[in-house]
Amino acid sequence: MEFILVNIALIGSVLLGGLLVSFLNKSRNEQIIKLMLAFSGGFLLSIAFIHFIPELYEFHDFNIGAYILIGFLIQLLLEFFSGGIEHGHVHIHEGAKLPIALVIALSVHSLLEGIPIGSQLAGIEIATAHHHGSDNTLLFGVLFHRLPVAIALMTLLVSSKISKAQTWIFLSIFALTTSVGLTIGFNASNVFESDSFDIILAIVVGMFLHISTTIIFETSENHKFNFLKLMTIFTGCALAFFMH
Repeated sequence: MEFILVNIALIGSVLLGGLLVSFLNKSRNEQIIKLMLAFSGGFLLSIAFIHFIPELYEFHDFNIGAYILIGFLIQLLLEFFSGGIEHGHVHIHEGAKLPIALVIALSVHSLLEGIPIGSQLAGIEIATAHHHGSDNTLLFGVLFHRLPVAIALMTLLVSSKISKAQTWIFLSIFALTTSVGLTIGFNASNVFESDSFDIILAIVVGMFLHISTTIIFETSENHKFNFLKLMTIFTGCALAFFMH
């Protein structure tokens, strides 16, 4: 039952983003994306530093840091193809052709995020479970980030040279990729040991570090933080702290 509910939440967060684009004008979309990304950036950074990184190191030797670095570099590579849509960049002109590489890069990113969530649902004791049992901070971090990314992606899809039906097909593919990762993590529990899922979690944490720091630094305008955005980042950090 929990597996189904998590799947619904992950898919629903993306579809909600698509619907918001349909009802809001472009300038309003940009404002919402910036604030949501600021909140998710603060949340992701906070859970990475106060939750995942300390507990990964507690149950592994220093080599786990190499996988965090690999995740950081993987995200850097993915953003070369995605154009940085993970932190709100929507660089496409009206009527331009949709870069397929962007959808593939987002899908790889989403699939990797889903695997450790699936392993948690299967009852595998990854590093974070030793202290917190059934911990949902990773799930909330992914949900908080997927919504603004879905809004950015839908905005890009609407502006590109594809039909409305194709727009929703591409958005649905993005919506389903994390569920694919979730299913892999859930069903691979009998094949891989918990250490393998900790390695994947470390890679995902590295990706979170890249995304969150980029969001926070790019949230500034003319090198000065907008007060509302600054408070939104602090709110995301505070929520993650109290959830921990």
